[in-house]
Amino acid sequence: MTAIREGRVVIVGSGLIGRSWAMVFASGGYQVKLYDIVQEQVTTALENIRKQMKELEEIGMLKGTLNAEQQLSLISGCTDLKAAVEGAIYIQECTPENLELKKKIFGQLDLIVSNNVILSSSTSCLLPTKLFTGLKHVKQCIVAHPVNPPYYVPLVELVPHPETDPCTLEKTYALMKKIGQSPVRLTKEIDGFVLNRLQYAIISEAWRLVGDGIISPVDLDLVMSDGLGMRYAFMGPLETMHLNAEGMLNYCERYREGIIRVLKSFGPIPEFTGVAEEKINTAMCEETPADSEHLNDRRCWRDNCLVRLAKLKKEIKSDDLHHL
Repeated sequence: MTAIREGRVVIVGSGLIGRSWAMVFASGGYQVKLYDIVQEQVTTALENIRKQMKELEEIGMLKGTLNAEQQLSLISGCTDLKAAVEGAIYIQECTPENLELKKKIFGQLDLIVSNNVILSSSTSCLLPTKLFTGLKHVKQCIVAHPVNPPYYVPLVELVPHPETDPCTLEKTYALMKKIGQSPVRLTKEIDGFVLNRLQYAIISEAWRLVGDGIISPVDLDLVMSDGLGMRYAFMGPLETMHLNAEGMLNYCERYREGIIRVLKSFGPIPEFTGVAEEKINTAMCEETPADSEHLNDRRCWRDNCLVRLAKLKKEIKSDDLHHL
C-alpha cells in the first residue's frame, strides 16, 4: 500500500485544474491543502473531488493504491494563504491565465514561503521570465504545465526560469514521477512551450486544409482520431519516423526531399476568422452543440475515453516489462 508521504502540497486555486492536481497528489499519498479566497469555492471543490473519486473507485479507475476515503482524508481546504503554505514542500498555482493575477499570487507567496519550498505554476502560455523575475525566491520557481485534465493525461512540461536552481527542476521532476505523472524537462523557456507549439502547428494546417476546401471539418478530425492519433497515443513523431523505415537515417534518406517539398507548400498562418471559422464552427456544433449541457456531456465522454486509454497503456507497459 502507498505510504502517506511526508510533507504537504499546496494547490492555489480550486478550479478544474486545481481540483485535478489535488486528486493527483492525493493519489500519490501526499497531504494536500486546497487554497482559494472564498470558502464557498473551496467547499464546492471538495464536494466535486469526493464525487469524482467515488465514481472513479466504482469503475476501478482510481489512481494510486489508497482507496477513495483514504485519499479524500488527505485533502483539506483553506482560505488563509499563510496558514496553507506552512510546512509545505511544494506549491502548485492554478489560478486563471492572467499575468497580473499570477504575479500578484507569486508576490504574496514570495513574502511568506521558506527557502526550500518549490513554487510552481500551471500556466499554459506565460513565460517564467514574465512570472518570476524579481522574486527573492526565484531559484525555487518553475512552470509545471499539465495537460487538461492532469488526472487523466499524465504529461507535465517543466520549464525553468533562467535563474531557477537546477535542484528545483530535478526535485520537481522526481516529485512528478512519484505521483505517476510523465514529466519532461525543457532546457529553457520558449513561447508556447513544446506541447502547444506542436498542437498549434497541427491546428494551423488543419484550419488551412478545411479553409481551402480540401477536406471537411469532420473528416479532418477523423484523420487525427483514426489515423495519426492512433499511433501518437503510444509513440511520438520521431519514433514513428524511426519505425516507418529502416531506422531514422534511412527514413531521412527516403523522405527528406518530399517532406521539404510539402512543407514549402504550406500557406500563411491563418487568421482563424471569417468563412473558415463559420464553416468549422457549424460542423463542430452539428456534432456537439455549443451549450453547456452538450459540451459537458462530450467532455465526460472524452475523460472516460482518456481513463480507458490510460488503463490500456498501463497494461501494455506492464506486459512489456514482464516480457523483458
